[in-house]
Parts: sequence; structure tokens; C-alpha cells
Amino acid sequence: MKQLILITALFLVVGIYIGVPSVPAQPYPNKSIQLIIPGTAGSIVDIVGRLMGDELSKILGTQMIPVDKPGAGFTLGTDFVAKSKKDGYTLAYTTSSAIIYSRVLNPEIVPYDPEKDLEPLGFHVFLANAVAVQADSPWKTFAQLVDYAKKNPGKLRVSTTGIGSTSHLNLEIIQAATGAQFNHVPFKGGESVITALLGGHVEVTMDALSKCVPHVESGKMRVLLVDNKVPEYPEIPTLTNLGFKQEMVTSWFAVYGPAGLPEDVKKVLVPAVEKAINNPEIKAKVAKMLFVTDYKNPAQLKKMATDQYERALAIAIKAGLRKSN
Repeated sequence: MKQLILITALFLVVGIYIGVPSVPAQPYPNKSIQLIIPGTAGSIVDIVGRLMGDELSKILGTQMIPVDKPGAGFTLGTDFVAKSKKDGYTLAYTTSSAIIYSRVLNPEIVPYDPEKDLEPLGFHVFLANAVAVQADSPWKTFAQLVDYAKKNPGKLRVSTTGIGSTSHLNLEIIQAATGAQFNHVPFKGGESVITALLGGHVEVTMDALSKCVPHVESGKMRVLLVDNKVPEYPEIPTLTNLGFKQEMVTSWFAVYGPAGLPEDVKKVLVPAVEKAINNPEIKAKVAKMLFVTDYKNPAQLKKMATDQYERALAIAIKAGLRKSN
């Protein structure tokens, strides 16, 4: 009798199991997504990254949670994403420093290979970087600044957004091109790079033009040089405008994920990133920050990053910053 009861119960359980249809996996995304931003709160990459995150939240229909992870020339947060789970729920809004320039100047601090460990999802913007001084400083032009620095080697302190950053490499390019020697004072990004100049802790700063402009307009700062011509400020020269053969390198922001994302995840993310970047309202907002929107798909972004790395490495080797392999 007991055996009969057990067999009957077993058939009931099996029947229930067979009768319940399997629940299909929910389509991506079905929960919130972390957007890792490798800069400090209030930094340019943080501001634009949060703007991108808000737009992606609307497009994907899920919450995009921005998380600042600054440090090590923007590589700390980028490395976090490179080592994250390959499910599309941890993405990076990262910088050219993390993808290119830290690898060029300080490869020992970069624990990942962008070409192997990161999945490009879309290029967002270029941004102009500037060389600026206090408005009441004696240097009215870049030539005057260089002349003083050559006569007083190492006396002028220059704040940058960090070791291995675009501004750091541009400082090295300027020194190699002009023969002047400056005292490099690296920061982790954020407003400290600018406030160091305003507070008199350094004599020169190299940071985003968009961060300098408000202080220029208030009469506190003077911009002497930019790395790329800016239509809104045609009077500010570049190195090549001043007769130097060497061009400065450029900064940019883009969206990446860990390498190996499933195809069904990429099919959702890539068009979502493209739509967010090309949204006219977003483009207008970043234009006001003096950024240039220039969407590139994953393949174009990958090629551009590879080409720029090779160019930057050649510059660093020529300037004596890196030994040739």
C-alpha cells in the first residue's frame, strides 16, 4: 500500500512538472545597468557620462546607474569593466586616456588590453584641451610663456588631469617641440586641475577648454593654446598655427563593455548607443560644452583607437618618453 501511495505521488509530481511550461529567459535588459565613469564627480567625463546614461535609460527602458571610479589615469574604472561579468549590465563611459594615452606613457599602470579585453560600443565626442594661465599673469601669448619657461627651466608648474592623461602627453609634446621644461603637477581630474591655477598653486593649467571658458569670461583666466581648432574661438591658436610641425593629441569619450558580450546583448546596446549619441537634444547640450559629437560605430571606433595608439606611441618614442620595442 505504501509503495502504491509513493508511486502515485511520484506520478503526480512528474505530471505537474511536465504540465508547467518552462519560463523563457527575459530579454536584455531586465534589470538596472551600471555605467562606470573613470573620473571624479563633477569632472567633464562625469558630466557627459551622466548625460549619456540618462538618455540610455530612456532608450533601454531600464535604470542606468552612473558610478564614478577615478584613479590611475582613468584606468581604474575602465579595468573594473574589463574584468566585469560579460552580461551587458556593467558598461564604461571612458576616455582616450584609458584606451590610448596611459598605455603609451605608463603601460605599467594599465592591467588590461583594450583590444582584447574591451568591447567598443560607440564613439561619442571629441573635446578641446587648452593651455591656460591666470588673466593677470605676465604671459599674453604662448610664445611668451615658452620663452619664460626656457629661461627658467622647471620653474613653471603645470596642472594636468593625471599621469598618462591626454594633457600629460600634450605637455610632453610641447616640451619636445619647444625645448621648454615645465614642472608637471598631475591631479586625478575634476575641478582641482583648474582651481590649482586659480588658487596660485600652479602657474599653468592644461585641461578641457570648456572648463576654462567660464573663468575666461569672468576675467580670471587667459587661454593661450588649444589642441584642436574650435569654431567658437578662432583666435586661439594650435601648435601648428604657430609654426610647429608637431600636432597635439586629442581627447575623446566613448562607450565600451567587457569583451565577449553576447550577440543578443550587442544587438540591443549598439543601436541604443547610436540613438543616444545622435539625439539632437544631447548633441545641442554637448555642443554648449564645446564638445564635437562625431558618432562612430564599434568597428570605426576600434580602428580609430588603434591608429591613434600607434601615432601616440611613435610620438612618445621620438620624444624619449618610451623605448622602442
